[in-house]
Amino acid sequence: MKSLVLAEKPSVARELARVLGCKQTHKSYLEGNQYIVTWALGHLIELKMPEHYDTKYKTWNLEDLPIIPPKMGLKVIKQTSHQYRAIEALAKRKDIKDCIIATDAGREGELVARWILEKLHWNKPIKRLWISSQTDKAIKEGFKQLKPGRQFDDLYHSAVCRAEADWLIGLNVTRALTTKYKDPLSAGRVQTPTLAMILEREQQIQRFVPKEYWTIRAEIGPLTTDWEKNNEKRIFAKAEAENILRRVDGKKAVLEKIDRKKKSEPQPLPYDLTELQRDANKRFGFSAKKTLTVLQRLYEQHKLVTYPRTDSRYLTTDMAGTMMDRLEGMSSGYKDEVRPLLANTGKVMAKRVFNNEKVTDHHAIIPTEQRLNISDLDSDERKIYDLIARRFLALFYPAYEYETIHASFKVEGETFTAKETNVLTLGFKKILGKEDSDNEITGLQKLNQGQAYSVKNGMIQQKWTEPPERMKEADVLAQMEKFGLGTPATRAEIIERLVETEVVERQNGRFHPTKKGKQLIELVNDELKSPELTAKWEQELERISKGKADPKVFLQRIRRQTEQLVSEIKASDKSYRAHNLTGSKCPECHSFLKERNTKEGKILVCSNLECHYRRRKDPKLSNRRCPQCHKKMEVHEGKAGLYFQCRPCNVVEKAEEKKKAINKREERKLVQKYSKKEDFGTSLGDLLKQALEEK
Repeated sequence: MKSLVLAEKPSVARELARVLGCKQTHKSYLEGNQYIVTWALGHLIELKMPEHYDTKYKTWNLEDLPIIPPKMGLKVIKQTSHQYRAIEALAKRKDIKDCIIATDAGREGELVARWILEKLHWNKPIKRLWISSQTDKAIKEGFKQLKPGRQFDDLYHSAVCRAEADWLIGLNVTRALTTKYKDPLSAGRVQTPTLAMILEREQQIQRFVPKEYWTIRAEIGPLTTDWEKNNEKRIFAKAEAENILRRVDGKKAVLEKIDRKKKSEPQPLPYDLTELQRDANKRFGFSAKKTLTVLQRLYEQHKLVTYPRTDSRYLTTDMAGTMMDRLEGMSSGYKDEVRPLLANTGKVMAKRVFNNEKVTDHHAIIPTEQRLNISDLDSDERKIYDLIARRFLALFYPAYEYETIHASFKVEGETFTAKETNVLTLGFKKILGKEDSDNEITGLQKLNQGQAYSVKNGMIQQKWTEPPERMKEADVLAQMEKFGLGTPATRAEIIERLVETEVVERQNGRFHPTKKGKQLIELVNDELKSPELTAKWEQELERISKGKADPKVFLQRIRRQTEQLVSEIKASDKSYRAHNLTGSKCPECHSFLKERNTKEGKILVCSNLECHYRRRKDPKLSNRRCPQCHKKMEVHEGKAGLYFQCRPCNVVEKAEEKKKAINKREERKLVQKYSKKEDFGTSLGDLLKQALEEK
């Protein structure tokens, strides 16, 4: 009897099969003596759409809303149905004794597998592989310590609640807004409050009125000092600033007090996914989606880091014994940093990192024991790995210790201050590349309390208050984490969804709300804009995953909320105007066309939701260069086929027809057919030549 192992994607399945010794390769699975390893392709099963409950829902009508099925059904995704059928055939084999779920060890991974098993009506035992890295060692140990499937039933229930809540709220509100205002308007329980936060920042910027202020700077003895009063250095009246400077310039200032304080900054904890995405955005300008994609390759393909989709920054106590192996694995790329740590037997200085109570489904993202070959990584992979590696190495270095020195001078009743920082122990900052200036004798260290010094070179500087900046991706992620919007695994796709639906756009790395986004936030329900509401939902889902809340009660509340939200939209008297309407009309239904920006350039689409007319606004540019001006030429299709045109030079060139590619199967047939002929060689080129001549 054999176990059916269900992985989330083919690449992971191949690695599991290799470690488990499954050497028989088939189209949809790999087989060995004890295991048959197959895979999903992400989700193979999804919730039924409205039209699967009633065909009338194929047409979007406001009167039909809300759509709330009494029981949500499942359907096989058409595009990947071939793989589902393959798993279905394996499940019916009589030599299969149980199923080992080996999808991603998280809420969504659990849903991927359980929906497949539910659709199969699986009634045999279920076991769970729960590992945090894809190294051979982790896989072998994981299969020795398989957990009973029922241990993850609550996680599955939580995942179902999340999926059904998103379906009910997102689908109904989106359909209601779209049909009422005759324009594609997307809303959801996470994307809408996220958009609201970006809009709130925009409103702060628009409401901002700059104010003029002045600061005073002067040299006192060996120091450059600033005027200060009640911790405020700004003066909002120029006459007052000029008066202060006039009174103090050239006078004697007395060092009233000098404070020295020793401080210590602890080592930063390792990364969770959101913190890593934020740092990668700040350092490299990476989007959250790009960081996750690169990180997934480091996890699955290179096996160099642990499970990415984690919300914890702590490690379990039993991991302390694995630190030496991890240091040795990464030592080839970090010789100078790791050598002293190995000599110290891999002793972790930041003991607080080991905390079982603060580890949820997965611990923090850290390097694995897999041997590092830097040359195998591309530029982006190196950048992300380096962030993770250095944050991990910081745990083995001492805390950063420094001394702050604050001097306060009195002159003519006014206070001038100077501050300096004296580094005592650089500690972990050395490993993070944040080295401060050398520890040298500073001006403040030479001063004594009660001494008098002349005030020289006083000057006034005029400045203006500045508005808050628009949000970067790191800022959005920080706010989503603060309010519990989404999970580490879903935040990147939520942000991309806002861009795709044209409610925000990226400009120089910052988010600008569009006219559509500004209107949408006015139309959508107040309740749905609130991050606090969505955060409560997410907290409830977390409680369900731990068996502390009832999923049925949660979904009943979501159903009531769906009815309320749709009712509010129907009753609303607000108006909307598509921001991108043009003066051109659709040649098919004569409605006005809308202009949309896409990755492929600007396109014109019909504003009538039932009409699917669309065309390019601007001609598509090719990589073909004009022989005269060397600019890219436009691609056109005429009666004679494709051609290239350079408008400024009016140069036209016909496109060459592409030769049809020959696949492996056709290649083998050609070889078999012609290799026996004595008057021709057996190279593929010779065989193709012979085949073409016979045609």
